Amino acid sequence: MERISISRKTVLLIVAFLLFVGGASAGVIIKSSNSAGYPPLIDATIDTLAEGLAGKKFTSVDLVKAYIARIAEVNGTLNAVTEVNPDALSIAAQLDSEMSAGSIRGPLHGIPILIKNNIATNDKMNTTAGSWALLGAKVPTDATVTKKLRAAGAVIIGKTNLSQWANWRSINSTNGWSALGGQAYGPYFPHEDPSGSSSGSGISSSLGLALACLGTETDGSIVDPSADNNIVGIKPTVGLTSRYFVIPVSEHQDTVGPMARTVKDSARILQAIAGPDPYDNYTSLIANTTLPDYVSACKMDGLSGIRLGIPRNVIAVRSENFTGPMLDAFNQSLRVLEDAGAVIVDNTDFPAATEFHNSKLPTKILNADFIVNLHTYLSSLSYNPNNITSLVTLREFTQSFPLEAYPLRDTRLWDQALQNWNNTDPRFWPAYQQNLYYGDEGGLLGTLKRHQLDAVILPTRFAASSAATVGAPIVTVPLGFYPASAPVVRDSWGLVTAAPGTPFGLSFLGPKFSEAKLIGMAYAFEQKTQTRHKAQPYIVPKTELQDVVGA
Repeated sequence: MERISISRKTVLLIVAFLLFVGGASAGVIIKSSNSAGYPPLIDATIDTLAEGLAGKKFTSVDLVKAYIARIAEVNGTLNAVTEVNPDALSIAAQLDSEMSAGSIRGPLHGIPILIKNNIATNDKMNTTAGSWALLGAKVPTDATVTKKLRAAGAVIIGKTNLSQWANWRSINSTNGWSALGGQAYGPYFPHEDPSGSSSGSGISSSLGLALACLGTETDGSIVDPSADNNIVGIKPTVGLTSRYFVIPVSEHQDTVGPMARTVKDSARILQAIAGPDPYDNYTSLIANTTLPDYVSACKMDGLSGIRLGIPRNVIAVRSENFTGPMLDAFNQSLRVLEDAGAVIVDNTDFPAATEFHNSKLPTKILNADFIVNLHTYLSSLSYNPNNITSLVTLREFTQSFPLEAYPLRDTRLWDQALQNWNNTDPRFWPAYQQNLYYGDEGGLLGTLKRHQLDAVILPTRFAASSAATVGAPIVTVPLGFYPASAPVVRDSWGLVTAAPGTPFGLSFLGPKFSEAKLIGMAYAFEQKTQTRHKAQPYIVPKTELQDVVGA
């Protein structure tokens, strides 16, 4: 097998060079701290940027310059971005020309977006899932969600770091670590666990390294890093957004969604990427359906008359000593929800919560999918430099290529998968039906029906798995922060999992394709609490639009 002999240091130098070229060719000069009326990029919204672009106060090229400079400022510490698009400035210039000619594609026209490094781009950037195995590999086309963003006028300025293979390799690794991208860190405390697997997307959105990001979720990978980085994340129903040319874990659970600082921005991006795709048959469920207007769902009365259930036993089976402040904030939020018109129905427990928590079946289902779905993706590559064609050859590469950090970080999930049946085996279907029970009658969907609920609410730390098995949607919004008196809690790798000022979130979980209603609930809560602004990251990039406009 022919293998790439490039070193990690070389790749980091390439990334640094791209960052430098992006900034230097843009003429980035730090001039002053006077905002001159420009929106601060850590708080900028699509609306404020679109208004500035339309009013010619700045250009898309200016935005790209500023965001590239911001990435360069903090990336050496946080490892949030693995690559900057070397064509970003020319793409932005073309979009500026279109706007000058009176052609505006929509609210995302000229807006810079970062996407997770398992979402394919058919350009000069890599799509690697954080692995050296796919460095230099080429795809024949953009992922469908990539195409949709480009068609909407967004500038894809780079790829974000992630937990390698979307956290589907090791049982002894860390959130935010990939062999190619290194260890990503959250921005609210030094060496903070950024959560995973859309770690870099969470960090980047939080700090304004782009207007927003795309992430992917199989079980928690959008909502968890959104909550832990103090932003909004929408995990769509499986089948609402295409997974075509997204490096897979599971066809039954994977989904692509937005991660942004506000509910409305997340809704705008979801509007752009949602919809049927002939290359992803799961989206056929919406093929003849008119999608809701997710942006119009952002209303202050989004909680009025809404019935919200609390499955306390889901919290009980997963609580840990350090989650006390999170649960306190959750309980205090109930008054806010009631004041906004919601009806709280407490103790709407999931019958199978304990059995589900202790079951090994969910892992077996994901492994069964991964073997088959990964092979399909790899066989579709137009250039495969290391001839990685299956999980067997991927494991061989990973265990023998020094920069993959094996055996320090193991391949136990893959080892288990290769000893198990895959999703073409007759044993898969009955096992999958049992797994569905944990999210249906025994879990989220059954509880929604039995208690006539519009949604279930949980601290985001406890939410993801309840929706994952059945592909149901979740919207998470900032809920609070650990108090100044909180102890610093570290995992066995030294990552900080809780500390003074680190964020956590509140999740709204609903029936399939209930995104519009969940967005309305989340928006009403966000607007009434404004939690995001109640704490600040310890590290913030300083470059702003005024530093690049006219430079």
